[in-house]
Parts: sequence; C-alpha cells; structure tokens
Amino acid sequence: MGGSGQEADIVTSFSRLADLKPIAADLQLKVKAWAAVQPPFTRLQRALTVAGVGPALLMGCAVHGNSARSTLYLPALNFQSVLSGQAFQAAPSRPAPRAFSAQIDALVRNFGGLAGVAVTSVDEGWTAESNGAIKMPQQSVSKLWVTMTVLDAVDRGQIRLTDTVTITEADFTLFHQPVASLVKNGVGYTATVGEIIHRAMQMSDNTCNDKLLRLVGGPDAVRAFIAKKGLGAIRFGPGEKLLQAGTAGLEWKPEYSRGNAFAVARSRLAPAVRLAAFDSYVGDPPDGAAPAAIANALARLQRGELLSPASTAWLIDTMAGARTGRARVHGAVPPGWRYAHKTGTGQDLGGRTAGFNDVGILTAPDGRAYSLAIMIGDSRRTVRERQLLMQAVGAAIVANHGVTPRMAAQDNADPAWKAFTSN
Repeated sequence: MGGSGQEADIVTSFSRLADLKPIAADLQLKVKAWAAVQPPFTRLQRALTVAGVGPALLMGCAVHGNSARSTLYLPALNFQSVLSGQAFQAAPSRPAPRAFSAQIDALVRNFGGLAGVAVTSVDEGWTAESNGAIKMPQQSVSKLWVTMTVLDAVDRGQIRLTDTVTITEADFTLFHQPVASLVKNGVGYTATVGEIIHRAMQMSDNTCNDKLLRLVGGPDAVRAFIAKKGLGAIRFGPGEKLLQAGTAGLEWKPEYSRGNAFAVARSRLAPAVRLAAFDSYVGDPPDGAAPAAIANALARLQRGELLSPASTAWLIDTMAGARTGRARVHGAVPPGWRYAHKTGTGQDLGGRTAGFNDVGILTAPDGRAYSLAIMIGDSRRTVRERQLLMQAVGAAIVANHGVTPRMAAQDNADPAWKAFTSN
C-alpha cells in the first residue's frame, strides 16, 4: 500500500551523522550514568545501549497524540470490529529481560511521533513492548491475515495452492500493482493461487491481495478467521480500494484504478477535506492493530498454532523471500539470522505518513526465534529516521540473544548504521 505506489524503501543517505557524533559522545556519558543505577549489564548489553538506544534518542522527543476524528471520513470505513474474545497468548516462562524492556521503551519514548513496538520470545513466551496496545494503521501488513485465511482454507481442503485464478483489468486496484503489467490487450493473466500469494506477500501487490480477498469471501471472511483464532486487537479494513479512497477523502470510482487518475482526483480535493480524512484515518484506523497482538499472532504462527505444519512452513518461507523494506529491520540483521516479514506503508500528507511498519519473525542461528511488530502510526520523522528506529530494535533483539556486537556490523548491515556505531 502507500501513496508512492512502492513498498520498497528508497535507500537515502543519513547526511547528519557527522554533526550528530559530538552529541552522541555526550549521550554515551548520560547513558552510562543511567546504567549505573540499573541492574548490572553485560558488556554486550552495555554496547547495545550506547549504539542502539543512542541513535533513536537523537531523533527527538516529541510524541504526537491521536489525531482528532472527522465526520468527513467515508461511512464505508466506519464499521465495528467483529472481534469478541480475548487474544490467546502463551504464558511466559519468565518476565521479559529488564534491560531489554528498558531499551525498547527508550527507543519508542524518544522517537518523534506515535510509534509502538512489541517483541515476543517465541520459545519463552515473554513480551517486551512500548505502546504495544495502541491500534496503529496496518496498511499492507494486513496482507498477512488475507494470506492466513487462504491457507486456512487450504488446510480445510476448500482451496489448493495449485488452483488457478485469472486477473483482468476489472481486478485492478491502485498504487503498487505490478501484476497489472502482465494483463495486456484485454487478455487476463492466469496464475496459481500460490503465485498470487507470493506476489501479494513478497512484492506487496495490492491487486493480487484483493484477488485473494475475494477468493476467500471478502473482508468478513478474514475478520472471522481473526476472531476464530483469537488473535485479539487486530482489525481488518474494507479492502484496498475503499480504505485508500477513504484515507484520501474520496469515494471510490472504478476509473481510479487506471494510470494516475486517483492521484489527480486526490490533488483536486480541498486541503481541509484531505486533512480531515487523513486525521480521521490515523486517529481511529479501520485496519488498526496493536503491535503486541501482531507479535503474539506471529509467535503463535511460528509455534504452529494457527495453520497446519505444511502451511506454516510455506508461509514463513514466503515471508523470508519478501523484497520490500530492505532498509528497515533487515538493515541490522547479522549473517546467520533469518528474517521473515511483511512491511506496510501508507499515504503521505504534509510530511506525515499514515502508517510505516515492519512485522516479522527473526530467527537466530541456534533456532530460537522472536516475533516483532514495529509500527509508526503518525510521524513527521524522515524515512531514514524511521528505518533507523527499526534497525535499532532489530539490533537490540540480536544483542539480547547473546550475539556479539561485532556480528551486527557485518557487510550486510546498513552502511549508515555501521558508520554511526563505528565510534
């Protein structure tokens, strides 16, 4: 999803690094003073506190509250969640590590804007979170629930991954839909359900996702799956077209799926109309989900509690092949670790973005795994600063697991991250 039509991050330079290093040096002294009154840190944890928390503290301290709701928001988006039960969650064998929880809280508290983070130990059951209960816009993260609903139908024998579907011009949505280039001269593109899932999950193709959504019975079928599995505070919106139109302040029209017609119509709206619609969306997103609920759901997926063993392995392998968000959490994943994930990015308005997310399962070389959800609901921070927040969370998980800090600075780590932490 997203106003730019591209989920893949634009890798930009972090030009302020040189200017920030003197501030970082002062920050290191303050962090060390703080650590002196905390329970004893290992050398590894102390290194992370300076290298991981420090960059986020430099991003700023303002936190935005929820925006005011607007009556101009489209009625089609004002529906009640069908979730009725409590989310199922495994009892933790021990509390989340105190130092790790403090690091996560510091990262979120000092990031400028509304952000939430939740990290769950798949093996031990504990969760470290900050703003983990606030429902944030999911955007393309919601493709997870569509795909899980499809795979649940596969497990029940209603659908096969080898079944074929045909995508035509009538299926087109908006923004990122690379499959549209394969529909030529009025001839539809036919592919297996498995391929369409790969395109939706790995390329974040909106048209492929909406095709899968219709295949399983629409939004109500996905909401029923979420409720049946007890996933908790996770909403599912009305579908790509209505969700994006409502966020922009428009009523959906079929012609918006062609060319740049949607962008043109959006640009012609009065600024007050666009702002009211945007504020209404970020204030109470109809696709909103709590980071803690997503982290818990992904932990249950990894443990094999949501789908059959075959479908579980197939989905996690698919997520591990995602091509989006390489500069988000992936930028801090060291060699030997595996990250299976889904990103989500919303429309922009005046420097604000209606959702900037990365959720997934991070697995260590020894097989122990962590599910995580990093969600930015409303912030004016640059894309680069959002990416660095996500990398800091990833680095914190790796360090807490016991991997030496040196591993996090291998060649596949983000260059800006390595440059900042080199001193």
